[in-house]
Amino acid sequence: MEKPTSHYLQRGVTDDWIRALPREKNQIFEGIARRWESSFAMMSVALDDALAMRARGELVCARQHVSISAVLLNRLSISLVGFCESLANRGRYIREIPLVEPLNAAFFRGNTAQMAAAWNGILHHVIFGDRQRFVHKLRILSSTVEQLEREFDKAARDISESETPAKCWGVLDHLHYDFNTCLREAEVVFKSFLCALPTEQLAAFAGEIENAAPKRTRMRLRLTRASA
Repeated sequence: MEKPTSHYLQRGVTDDWIRALPREKNQIFEGIARRWESSFAMMSVALDDALAMRARGELVCARQHVSISAVLLNRLSISLVGFCESLANRGRYIREIPLVEPLNAAFFRGNTAQMAAAWNGILHHVIFGDRQRFVHKLRILSSTVEQLEREFDKAARDISESETPAKCWGVLDHLHYDFNTCLREAEVVFKSFLCALPTEQLAAFAGEIENAAPKRTRMRLRLTRASA
């Protein structure tokens, strides 16, 4: 079982979050976080526009905007999954173990994310070793992001192809909320990781993050076949 250092014992996840990073680390954190925020904001605008159009009865345009939001979410999902894989790989070897807290089921709305958070909470308390807890949380976070994106894409397809998709609109709202929670969790884990990462590994890690995204994406817009 790995023994945490005295420095590790004196701080917590909240301490890492409010802690000021050195300039080089902060530049990496701000750059990646800003990119995520921009992608999620564009996706959210497309979804909000779709909801507004639906409320006005502009169903064809609403369905097209839902398709756009699904494509944008897919791209962000790919980035987050690649990020989690990169952090998990490097986190296995760095000396100081990044801090993590388990996902909280109360912070999610849908069954998929709530069940993942509950499972993460159980294992967090039975796994021996803080390094294993860190890697396991990243695995759970990555798989949850992927599953939420798949469910969002399915709901978007149903809306674009169905004459009566009312139930799917509520599903999109829950999935959007839960994906946002996962994004915030990723940012918190990222900052704790940077707090623990040795400065001499920073340049290599920055290169890994830039090339971390898996080579998969759905480059398509699904135009509705349903009438207005």
